[in-house]
Amino acid sequence: MLTRGMLVAALTCVTISGHSVQVSAQVYPSRPITIIVPFPAGGPTDTIARIVSEVMSASLAQSVIVENVTGAAGTIGAGRVARATPDGYTLCVGFLGTHVLNGAIYSLDYDIVKDFEPIALLASNPQLIVAKKSVPAQDLKGLIAWLKANPGKATQGSAGIGSPAHVSGAYFQRSTGTAFQFAQYRGAAPAMQDLVGGHIDLMFDQPPNSLPHMRDGKKGVRSHRQGAPRLRAGHPHGGRGRSAGVLYFCLVGHVGSQGHPAGGHLEA
Repeated sequence: MLTRGMLVAALTCVTISGHSVQVSAQVYPSRPITIIVPFPAGGPTDTIARIVSEVMSASLAQSVIVENVTGAAGTIGAGRVARATPDGYTLCVGFLGTHVLNGAIYSLDYDIVKDFEPIALLASNPQLIVAKKSVPAQDLKGLIAWLKANPGKATQGSAGIGSPAHVSGAYFQRSTGTAFQFAQYRGAAPAMQDLVGGHIDLMFDQPPNSLPHMRDGKKGVRSHRQGAPRLRAGHPHGGRGRSAGVLYFCLVGHVGSQGHPAGGHLEA
């Protein structure tokens, strides 16, 4: 749980020229704080950032601005934070994709380890496999059977090459012996719009983005499996399980900022 105490402790410690300096709560923050969301408005990362920004603004008595800086699987937004002045006024909502996978896949002009400091764990989300209702499958086994019967014909939407949804889809294909195409978007929100519109067939998505459409029977979206129905023993934020022979993941969200040591730690 993100509490006022955690936020104040996290946001009253800044780094200047590589040296950690404590600043009193009366001095910081003295001006608005910007939270960079490296994905479009309306997606799960954006939703979490806006909820947190309201709590921060009330707790710190200062404006907290959420800015969406999208593209390249989150590397454009994360890169902007990495290059920002390390004064605690520019933060980033990141997760497995932006702060783990991108470092392994892309040649970045910033260091995902050295240029960021974790502040607080914000949310732990499972993944859902969601498909448009016209796909003739009622459960995960039926979806796998349909994909095997139609190799290369279905299309999965994801938030860029190397995003968690893209990696999950590739792993799903390898684990199940299926094959489908990938359509890359600037974020989960526009991908969901195309899924609702019937332009793509499935997504590996987070509940905050999918559930509203699943609950609206007119939207034409169906879930075939929750990604993490149980968590790994001894680890409150990560888990995995099996269904129909498929290994799936639980992804972790966190906030970090460049050069900003914060009283918390990153779990992934």
